[in-house]
Amino acid sequence: MPVWCCRCSLAGPVRNYSSPETEGQLLNSFVQYFGDSLGRKIKRMPLIEETVLPGDSLLTLPVVIIGNGPSGICLSYLLSGYRPYLSPEAVHPNPILHTKLEEARHLSIVDQDLEYLSEGLEGRSSNPVAVLFDTLLHPDADFGYDYPPVLHWKLEQHNYIPHIVLGKGPPGGAWHSMEGSMLTISFGDWMELPGLTFKEWAASKRRNIKSDRVMPEEIACYYKHYVKVMGLQKNFRDNVYITSVSRLYRGEDDENRSQLSEDISTQHLEMEDGQKSLIKRNWEVRGYQRATDGSHVPFCLFAENVALATGSFDSPGRLQVEGEDFPFVLHSMSDFGAAISKGKLRGKADPVLIVGAGLTAADAVLCAYNNNIPVIHVFRRRVTDTSLIFKQLPKKLYPEYHKVYHMMCTQSHTVDSNLHSAYTSFPEHNVLSFKPEMKCVLQSASGLKKILKFSVALVLIGSHPNLFFLKDQGHSIGHHLNQPITCKGNPIEIDPYTYECTKEANLFALGPLVGDNFVRFLKGGALGIARCLAIRQKKKHELIESGDGGGDGVP
Repeated sequence: MPVWCCRCSLAGPVRNYSSPETEGQLLNSFVQYFGDSLGRKIKRMPLIEETVLPGDSLLTLPVVIIGNGPSGICLSYLLSGYRPYLSPEAVHPNPILHTKLEEARHLSIVDQDLEYLSEGLEGRSSNPVAVLFDTLLHPDADFGYDYPPVLHWKLEQHNYIPHIVLGKGPPGGAWHSMEGSMLTISFGDWMELPGLTFKEWAASKRRNIKSDRVMPEEIACYYKHYVKVMGLQKNFRDNVYITSVSRLYRGEDDENRSQLSEDISTQHLEMEDGQKSLIKRNWEVRGYQRATDGSHVPFCLFAENVALATGSFDSPGRLQVEGEDFPFVLHSMSDFGAAISKGKLRGKADPVLIVGAGLTAADAVLCAYNNNIPVIHVFRRRVTDTSLIFKQLPKKLYPEYHKVYHMMCTQSHTVDSNLHSAYTSFPEHNVLSFKPEMKCVLQSASGLKKILKFSVALVLIGSHPNLFFLKDQGHSIGHHLNQPITCKGNPIEIDPYTYECTKEANLFALGPLVGDNFVRFLKGGALGIARCLAIRQKKKHELIESGDGGGDGVP
C-alpha cells in the first residue's frame, strides 16, 4: 500500500524554523502538502522500512497536538503567539494575587513564574495552574460573581511556535457528537476560550441564547468558528486518525528521565547562513487521513514534542458482565437518541433499562421520560450518598437534574412493591448479566437477585480515554503504573506547572487526561505547556546564536 512520509516528500534542504521569517513557511509547506495531497494525484514513495534511520534528513515539527477539542484549540491559540497581559484598568478581587500581578505588569502571564502566581489559590481543580488561569479569566466565579477577565490579549508573531493539531472531526472534538437536546452543565461563559466571549459569538451569529446554559450544538459551532476567526485554521487538520505515537532512539537501559534525555538523538545540520540548528526527532507519529471519497491516506511525521489533548469520550465505560455485547445493550446517548428518532421504541410495553447515576444517565432518563418511555433506573450508590453529582448542583440552576434525583429518591422499588409505570429506581443494585430474551439479572446490596424484562438497555457509567496509539496504551504514564488511564482514578501524571509527563520527556497532556474535565480548567494546561515550550524555544535560540551545539536545549 502506498504510504507518504515527510522524509520522502519534504527531505530537501532542511530549513531553519528557529528563524521567525521561515517558521510559517516551514509549517505551511507541511500543512499544504498534508491537505492538498488528498485532492490530487501525486507520486508517493513507499516507506521501505518501519524504523527511522539516524542518518536521514527529516522534517521535525516542534509540536504535534493530538486532539482538536477545546484543549487542543486553546493550546494552538497560545502557541500561535497570543499572549495574555494584565489589563491596565483591571483590579483582581484577590488582593494578594493582584499585588503579584502588578509586580510584573509589563510581562505576559506566559512569561511569569506560574508557581509563584498559583501559590495559595484554591479552586475546583487539583492542578494549580488550572486554578490560576481560571481565576484570571473568571474571577471569583465559584462564589457566584460575574466579574470580567482581568486579562487582555496581544498577538505577538515572534512568539509563534510551529505546530499542527490533528483531530478526527471538525474543531470542537467530542462536542460535535454530543446529544443535542440537552443543556450543558457549565454556563456558556465558562465554555468559552480566550479572546472571544461566547456572548460576542452568539450576538454575531444572531443566536438567541435564552439561558446561561446552552446546548452542545451551540458550543460545537462556537469552537469551530473560534478556530476560523482567530486565524488558527492553517494549524488544524480534520479527519485524521492516529495509529501510533512512538519514541525514537530510546535506549534499552532507560531507567529515569535524566538518562532518557541523554539518549535522544540530535542532529546539527548546516544552514545556508552557516549557522547550526538543533533538530530533535523525539517522536514518530503515524496515522491516516480520511479523504472525501472515503479512502485512507497514511502518513508519518516527526515531532520534538507531542501534546495529548484527546479528552475522555473515546471508550464508553463497560460493566464487563455476561451479555453486554448483545445489540440491544447500548453505551451512548447518541445510540439511544437514534433508536428513539427511528421509532424503534415506540409502542414498546417493556421499559428502558438505564444503568448509571451520573449526569449522562440522568439525561437518558429525561430523554425517555419526555418521549413517554417507561424507565427502570439501576445504580450502585445510595440515594443519600454525598458524592452523587446531584448534591453538588444548585436546584435553581439545574431543575431538570433535581427532578431526576427526586424520582430516584421517591420512586424506588422499595417504596412501593409494584413497579411504577413511568419510572422506577433500583438504588444499591448491580447488574449481574443480560439475557438473550431481553432480561437483566440484578443483585441488591443484601445479595437478593431480581430478573427484569426490558426493551433496550443503556449503560452510561462514564467513559475513558483510548490511548491505544501509545506504548502499552499509556499504562506507564499514569499515577498508578500498569493501569488504564482514567480521568478520575488514574489520570496521567504530570509536572503541575509544565504539564509534561513525569515519566516521558517531551510528552505533554492536558484536559480530562490530567483530571480537568471542565473547559474552565483545561485552559490552564494550555498555559503551562505554552510557557514550558516558550522557555525551551528561547534557550534553543540562545544556543544557536552562541554557536554552542553541546546542549539539548531542555531546562
